[in-house]
Amino acid sequence: MNKVNILIILVATLFSCNSDYYNVQNDPVTYGESYISANLSCDKPLYAPNEQVVFSLKELPANAKVRYLHLNQVIAEETLSGKTWTWTPPATDFQGYMVEIFIEQNGEKTTLETIGIDVSSDWAKFPRYGFLSIYDRMQAQFVERNIATLNRFHINGLQFYDWLYDHHRPMAGTVENPAQEWLDIFNRPNYFSTVKNYITAAKARNMKTMFYNLCYGATNNAAADGVSDEWYAYKDRNHSQKDAHVLGGRSSIWITNPNNIDWQNYLINRNKDVYAVFDFDGYHIDQLGERSTLYDYSGNEINMPNSFGSFIRAMKTAEPDKHLLFNAVGGYAQEKIANEAVDFLYAEIWGSRDGDNPDMNFADLIVAMRDNVLKSRNPEKNIVLAAYMNYNLKSAGAVNKAGVLLADAAIFAWGGAHLELGEHYLINEYFPANNLQMHEDLSAALINYYDFSVAYQNLLRDGGNFQAVTLSFADQNLRTKDFFDAEKGDIACVGKKVAGKDIIHLINFTNASTMQWRDSKGTQVEPQLIENPTVTFTTEGTASRVWFASPDLNGGAPQTLNFSQNGNNTTVTLPQLKYWDMIVVEY
Repeated sequence: MNKVNILIILVATLFSCNSDYYNVQNDPVTYGESYISANLSCDKPLYAPNEQVVFSLKELPANAKVRYLHLNQVIAEETLSGKTWTWTPPATDFQGYMVEIFIEQNGEKTTLETIGIDVSSDWAKFPRYGFLSIYDRMQAQFVERNIATLNRFHINGLQFYDWLYDHHRPMAGTVENPAQEWLDIFNRPNYFSTVKNYITAAKARNMKTMFYNLCYGATNNAAADGVSDEWYAYKDRNHSQKDAHVLGGRSSIWITNPNNIDWQNYLINRNKDVYAVFDFDGYHIDQLGERSTLYDYSGNEINMPNSFGSFIRAMKTAEPDKHLLFNAVGGYAQEKIANEAVDFLYAEIWGSRDGDNPDMNFADLIVAMRDNVLKSRNPEKNIVLAAYMNYNLKSAGAVNKAGVLLADAAIFAWGGAHLELGEHYLINEYFPANNLQMHEDLSAALINYYDFSVAYQNLLRDGGNFQAVTLSFADQNLRTKDFFDAEKGDIACVGKKVAGKDIIHLINFTNASTMQWRDSKGTQVEPQLIENPTVTFTTEGTASRVWFASPDLNGGAPQTLNFSQNGNNTTVTLPQLKYWDMIVVEY
């Protein structure tokens, strides 16, 4: 929630809705082409070990077969006899699988459909986080359609952004008599039935439901609700000026001291009211980033990073069975947040390393992401980035496909996930803003990217060590560089060693118009398709198998490659390179 711009909020509010707005099917203003109609789907975004997966096809080609793969190993194969069927994956926990529908003709296999399957007992191992942000009166069928869409992207947890009434009193009404309608801080109508139906629909799909709120913050009427002046954060030692986050809604947000035990206990009791009425799985905790020096009521300087740790511990002690996340805005205080009882790391990305350029390049983005990860003493905690694409496009239109896919390729290849999918595509820190929509081709491409991230999660997000890559193309016109040195015109290389395998990612910037990952003005150019490129790279031993997969080809289905070795040099010909290829070398 850092750097909230009032103009942005006002513009975004123009695109929010009035009563019954969402009852219009395929509303072009709200959803554009964001609703998808995927041919192949499954019933959940993740499954417990030994849990049955239910698949459905809208169209079943004659003689179609299905095979189930872990990485490039075929586990089972069968002929399909109907549009719905089930499969029970192996019982091993925390595994990703690729399911491929194909036909064979004249000895040639043609991939028709693919889908990823995540078998994990804990969503936090491989988080794929989405959001909800608009809770106007909505028929249950449209709630279910939104959740079904997010399910197809394998979103396994949802942040319920701005569902609340007041930050110090998130639930409107009482436990005995909860309000059926309330206005949020920007006077948007929120409906009890919509929030409740979203929670029910998400939990039926095995998605975690996280309610959003700040760790500090009270609105103008807080004193009447029992918030004491002694709980606030002040700009001076004499407690004469409270710190405030000035907004253009019905109230600014006055900053409380998250380290104050009385404030913690007050909010704990308010949260208990929330949990008594709404079946949320946990609390997504937000902050506003680094602020000027602040003092408590007694004139003591507040150590805000330490107070975040104290706040998290208090929330977990009060509700040990509930999940917690905490936004490290721009990485601020991540060293304190990451080592507390948060399920995984979450960071909102702002600014470059030198702080001068708000539009970081791809290298800066990954440095920021890896820096957040390194601040955790638990290296198995994965990370989700709140990273807003096309940030400076304020008029109605479409998200730029090329910018989104290049950013996701970089984030996914480096082991992260991207908060970007909700009822609409996420474009800035005020989540309800929905003036940019996804065209159908981007929606279809992102399905492949999310399938890919699930199917190969054991290579992308399950440990391992990044390493340098020495790689060249036979075509001298194709220039390669290490990811952190890559410029416009280059093919960037990312190397990693996982479970004895060498992984090489290639990200195509050959005709990029910008190396700024955010693609703020939506000007990024689609990469040229490079067909059948021959590459040579160094290996540390005798390879037993080399295979390839790309979310840009055959839905990410793996393909074994012929290869030759000359000493430590291995040469292969790839089927193609569009945005992102992955080469896997097994020994």
